[in-house]
Amino acid sequence: IRLSLVGSEMCIRDRCEINLDADIGGGFLMPHPNGIVIHPDSRIGPNCMIFQQVTLAAGETGSPRLGGHVDIGAGAKILGDVTIGDHAAIGANAVVLTDVPAYHTAVGIPARILPPRKDRVKTRVARAA
Repeated sequence: IRLSLVGSEMCIRDRCEINLDADIGGGFLMPHPNGIVIHPDSRIGPNCMIFQQVTLAAGETGSPRLGGHVDIGAGAKILGDVTIGDHAAIGANAVVLTDVPAYHTAVGIPARILPPRKDRVKTRVARAA
């Protein structure tokens, strides 16, 4: 779906910048919409959740693309031609410059990719034994 005129009113009230041309899937959730900036060429899949002060910015080669069910923590920056896979998570204040595979987590500056949670738990159990 496309962001409707209500979105431009939200930009004034909540100080976020979401262009009407941005391709945003249904179920888009912004619990705290202040300070969110989404480039007009960005694509956001269905049921994504973005917290405050997040930036999706274009680079020289393209704009960010988010799969479905992606969660992005407060203050995170996703910069350039980056693809975030389905069910991925981006940690608060992370700066993502590379692709994030589905079900993985990106944390830190610059972001490093962590394996899916179930794989991290198995590794901890193996180390403890």
